[in-house]
Amino acid sequence: MLTVLNAINLSAEYLNKKEIESPKLNAELLLAHILNCRRFDLYLQFDRPLTEEETTSYRELLKRRAQNEPLQYIIGSVEFYGLKFKVNSSALIPRPETEILVETVIKTFNAEDELKILDIGTGSGIIAVSIAKHLHNAEVTAVDISLAALGLAKENAEKNDVLHKINFVRADVTQNPDFNFKFDVIVSNPPYVSLKDFSELKPELKVYEPREALTDNSDGLKFYKVISGYASKKLNGNGKLFFETGYGQHEEITNIMNQNNFKNINVVKDYSGIERVISGELK
Repeated sequence: MLTVLNAINLSAEYLNKKEIESPKLNAELLLAHILNCRRFDLYLQFDRPLTEEETTSYRELLKRRAQNEPLQYIIGSVEFYGLKFKVNSSALIPRPETEILVETVIKTFNAEDELKILDIGTGSGIIAVSIAKHLHNAEVTAVDISLAALGLAKENAEKNDVLHKINFVRADVTQNPDFNFKFDVIVSNPPYVSLKDFSELKPELKVYEPREALTDNSDGLKFYKVISGYASKKLNGNGKLFFETGYGQHEEITNIMNQNNFKNINVVKDYSGIERVISGELK
């Protein structure tokens, strides 16, 4: 009978042959999911035999991972900024880089500031939910063109006890959606992969994650232009605009923001030294 230790070792070898990055980590996380325990707890039960049902379930998940289906979609959840979120193929998988965007917004204000905040392209709701959780008096409006993504975002807002603080709206920012008020803050992690770069993405991204959330089918700058123009009309005086950006885009996006009447433009680097977050204030 297969034990926890044998299962991990054999599965890591299998995933390695399939050229999956971090094969042992993936094997451990998938088994921890099957056994409903923490990854660390596996090390306390190496000799524990797996039941036939557990073994069958584990093999099914390993097969999916070997076909490049993202680990997060298989497990169905991910931690982001200290919170737990449900994830599925209707929205992008949250990345650590986006935590920098959220942290930049939160640290710009006091926790008790009364703010009207718009999150454009909310996806799974990680930005809106995290901000609503930490900025206690913020009223957040989260928009997305995808009904499926909005449904997922609502689930995550409810899971993290901030559903009452967020207004979810189906909207297409390219159609200049109107609201009865202006905002103090607009934040977005828009599709920023160019059409050229999209063709070179790994299968995990290109095949499984929603294409419309990754690429603008253009030069990667389309939504920065659209959102900067929109923000220049929908922000209150001295309102702030925050973007996540892709590698090597910060200079062009800075120019776009300048052209749309933004000043005091600031760039924050990620953990790899890449310019990842850009913010500016409406003149």
